[in-house]
Amino acid sequence: MNVTVKDINILQSIQPQQVANYLQNHGWHQQKHLQDKASIWMQGNEVGEPVTIVLPLNQDIPGFPVSISVILETLETKENRSQLDIISELITTVNNIRIQGIVRQINAPNADQLSGKIVSLGVVCDQLREIQMELFNHDYILAIKAYQERLPIACTGDLVREDSCFVLKNIRNFALDESWKN
Repeated sequence: MNVTVKDINILQSIQPQQVANYLQNHGWHQQKHLQDKASIWMQGNEVGEPVTIVLPLNQDIPGFPVSISVILETLETKENRSQLDIISELITTVNNIRIQGIVRQINAPNADQLSGKIVSLGVVCDQLREIQMELFNHDYILAIKAYQERLPIACTGDLVREDSCFVLKNIRNFALDESWKN
């Protein structure tokens, strides 16, 4: 079963440069660069016929998410991989995302205030990922409780990929997740 990514926020958050890097690393060749509007990429299919991708270079243009969706469909067919696998390599930032998961690790607290870094396991693009967070005051205390009692957590923030890991920034509404009880 193939999953089609239709979440506008996720599609809108994909950086054109990240897509260009992905295409280049997977054997696509840039044929044209149309100023700051688009770039055209080509690669042959299994019978040698050219497959073309038109990559918009401005995330603010109307229809950008639709164009990214078309690119994902093309890559899914061409590479015989799921869109979720492909998009997990393309995401660099997703703003205002809700994360649910468990606290996997509590790092030593900062000496000067009630705060510290934690590592949680949460789902990003339908894959379980480690997500790093820095929490303060009451949120940090809740994270310790969640870790000790193995309770799930939930929060909202801006997810950023830094190197090979995800970091949640601007964390809001950090809480113990009670939805599992229902």
